[in-house]
Amino acid sequence: MPGTGLVLWAEDFSPLDQVLPGEPRTIALKLPGTTRGPVPSAELATATRIKLRSYDVPALLIRDGAALATLASADDAGDEWLAGPSLRYLGVLAGFACDLARRGRMLPQLVTEGGVPTARWRPVITGGDAAAYRDFAAGMPPVVRASGAGLGRTLRDALNVLVDASARTLMPERLLRGLRPGPKAELSDRWVSALTADDPALLGAKPAEVRELGAALGDWMRAANDANGPVRVSFRLSEPLPGEDEWGLEFALQSAEDSALYLPATEVWDGARFPGMPARPDETLLAGLGRAVRLFPLLHVALGDQQPAAMTLDTGEAHEFLRQAAPLLQAAGFGVMLPKWAGRKGVGLKLTTRSKTSSAKALAGSGFGLEQLVEFRIDLVIGDSTVTAEELAELSRLKVPLVRVRGQWVELDDRQLKAALKAVGRRRDGEMTAGEVLQQVIDGGEEDLPLVEVDADGTLGDLISGQAADRLAPIGTPPGFQGTLRPYQERGLSWLHFLGRLGLGGILADDMGLGKTAQTLSLLVQERLDGTPKPTLLICPMSLVSNWQKEAARFAPQIRTYIHHGASRKKDGIETADLVITTYGTAVRDLATLKAQEWERVVCDEAQAIKNSGTRQAQAVRAIPARTRIALTGTPVENHLAELWSIMDFCNPGFLGPAKHFRRRFQEPIEVRQDELAAEALKRATGPFVLRRLKTDKSIISDLPEKNEMKVWCTLTAEQATLYQAVVEDMMATIEKSEGIERRGNVLAAMTKLKQVCNHPVHLLKDGSRLPSRSGKLARLEELAAEIVEDGDKALVFTQYAEWGTMLQPYLAAHLDRPVLWLHGGLSKVKRDALVEEFQTADEPMLFLLSLKAAGTGLNLTAANHVVHFDRWWNPAVEDQATDRAFRIGQSRDVQVRKFICTGTLEEKIDAMIERKKALASSVVGTGEGWITDLGTDQLRELFELDLAGVR
Repeated sequence: MPGTGLVLWAEDFSPLDQVLPGEPRTIALKLPGTTRGPVPSAELATATRIKLRSYDVPALLIRDGAALATLASADDAGDEWLAGPSLRYLGVLAGFACDLARRGRMLPQLVTEGGVPTARWRPVITGGDAAAYRDFAAGMPPVVRASGAGLGRTLRDALNVLVDASARTLMPERLLRGLRPGPKAELSDRWVSALTADDPALLGAKPAEVRELGAALGDWMRAANDANGPVRVSFRLSEPLPGEDEWGLEFALQSAEDSALYLPATEVWDGARFPGMPARPDETLLAGLGRAVRLFPLLHVALGDQQPAAMTLDTGEAHEFLRQAAPLLQAAGFGVMLPKWAGRKGVGLKLTTRSKTSSAKALAGSGFGLEQLVEFRIDLVIGDSTVTAEELAELSRLKVPLVRVRGQWVELDDRQLKAALKAVGRRRDGEMTAGEVLQQVIDGGEEDLPLVEVDADGTLGDLISGQAADRLAPIGTPPGFQGTLRPYQERGLSWLHFLGRLGLGGILADDMGLGKTAQTLSLLVQERLDGTPKPTLLICPMSLVSNWQKEAARFAPQIRTYIHHGASRKKDGIETADLVITTYGTAVRDLATLKAQEWERVVCDEAQAIKNSGTRQAQAVRAIPARTRIALTGTPVENHLAELWSIMDFCNPGFLGPAKHFRRRFQEPIEVRQDELAAEALKRATGPFVLRRLKTDKSIISDLPEKNEMKVWCTLTAEQATLYQAVVEDMMATIEKSEGIERRGNVLAAMTKLKQVCNHPVHLLKDGSRLPSRSGKLARLEELAAEIVEDGDKALVFTQYAEWGTMLQPYLAAHLDRPVLWLHGGLSKVKRDALVEEFQTADEPMLFLLSLKAAGTGLNLTAANHVVHFDRWWNPAVEDQATDRAFRIGQSRDVQVRKFICTGTLEEKIDAMIERKKALASSVVGTGEGWITDLGTDQLRELFELDLAGVR
């Protein structure tokens, strides 16, 4: 993505000649490959002798606005062409750019392109947008920066192009009326005209004028970005007292990291402070107000005071602040606190449904169906109050933007009022089916007239409110099920059975260890009692195939189960089974066979495997026809709301609309702007189809023991410290000389080496030398392991590195004179199952050493009551999944979880960064360690630098 457009490359562009408006080119890209050519990403794990090499590849150069249009259509390519994951990434980035432009998060600038002064729009990335920008940097596919540009430059160049194109699309009209300036006119006039012209170049401009105007515009951009410091100026708008027209606007200083640290300007002038305050907070306040006056000119009144602390506004001025200034101030990084009602749609719809008298019994019991007729009424509401058509007409006549309706202030605009008046003439009561009601709740009304409240009774109301599982008549443990379901599991079974009868899919999102497997198998047993003849297809990761096979044999031996996996799999095995278990990989390979079978349902276990809708396995799973579908996952959203859309689209295809519609309606408002209304609407739309219970909720399960987590601080030995410093100096010298994908790889390599040093010198050196007395971590593990086995307990020890586990296993076994089992990705399924069985059934105390990737999910290891994370992956979700191998139903003792951290090293510093950013952990850290590679060189040196206080 250079500064002038979008570059697409592929092996063959001939099918796209009539589809994409590109200029054929041949460009040099640096790609992973061998001497024979580039390798596909999927082959990276197995191919050998892969290096970054330059290749000449065919490409299409798509200019500016055409690039924006191409990316906007990436999700809707149809049969003409297929957008890959990298192009879809750029499509999401294009949506972000359009959103920035719509919200005015851009400034006009004068830049030089090819030696020619050019008028361009540039994004302003501050406040909440900065977090989104970091997410895009962390998630950038390597191929996007294959041109060799640094990651930061590549992303910024891409955003520059897309924001400029978005701005010109949004503002096709000239900014200033009058005659179009000619080539001899003032440069400033020509520049303003070029901001919306087809040709943004300013040919023939005098260098002195270019420098002068460029410098002034650059100062403007720098001032817009200055609000990104540790302390920001904040504004609080308060309502007038009843019967009055004076609104209060209070100024304050607020911590950018912790919004609870808030100091009103009156206290700033009195000399008060909070932690992290700059040396001269009064100067910070005045400077911030000086910048803010550009966005809210009325502030100049308050700046006339020697010590400005607040100002009063009338209702018209308050509306101007709400509508225009507040969004600009917030987007520019200022703090803005508004009344709770601010930003909500002033006029909305309330849907009320009531069971028909003749159907009340059916609605309350098992006879409920989506074809059931219910009485409905649609009312117009403003704030919390229902309004009549007459009241609405009077408000429209008055044309007052802020009004107090029955004691509550609300904000109105012409578009909403027009939409509401138009809705008055539509059918507002009568009968509709329960299915139509449910679809209206999911659709959520219109953009200008949203559905803000639903009042439904009976089972339909329970379903819409997400309380159906608690209010449905429990089915109870089905006869023939070899076990006893807990009360919350019976409610889960009733909910799954209820949705199944309606032909709806659902997400069973119970916390890990609460028995999603048992609830699913009990559903199959119940359906066989109901006379359901069609089989169920269960798709899961390879590591869980044996678990499902054994649990099915244990709980539901009457269910005919067939494992459709491996070289011996046969089609006739599918045709004679009640439950077919396969893997995600096999589902892709055997898609034609699986599509040809009639399925009662498709169940996806560990459904986060289909969270990325563009992957082959997600597309394959969605293509398998079934009457209903169930997703089983403890983490329906790991990083982004798009994952929820992907899983929901599997369960109930089309219910949430196309991905692009979901992104515009929910994802961008919630993730970028923290829109509470959008979050409420999404919860209302998905609530009927998601059942989520937590282990920590004592009302769900009261007999699960406690999980006690602690950090174990380890010191480096002198040998480790020497090695650590040597690696830092060597790797920083290499990093400083590299850029782009090469730099990113060097940063990851440095992190790996430093973590290996923290584990043990031998882990880095691989020289086969002795292990004792050379590692602070190993010494602490030896002590802890001795205590565990002496107490007669068992422990799980997780490591990120299989090579280290291979070295550690025989050493610990000899040191403890006890069995130390070792599970890693290279084991066969039979050997893996045997190790789990031995650990679970053996009477003697022992350690189970496990590779984090190979054993992080799918195993039941409740024989352990200790969990040790020897080295950290820095992804809380991954660590929690690994811990839950022991902390799950069947565990009768408290579980002690210890996370080893070497003091003074990057391990301690990254742990501290995670603790400071708990609220952002899922989006910033959730993708692994890639976000660290985006830090600047000085930040990396500070992160890697060894604190000698952590050496013994």
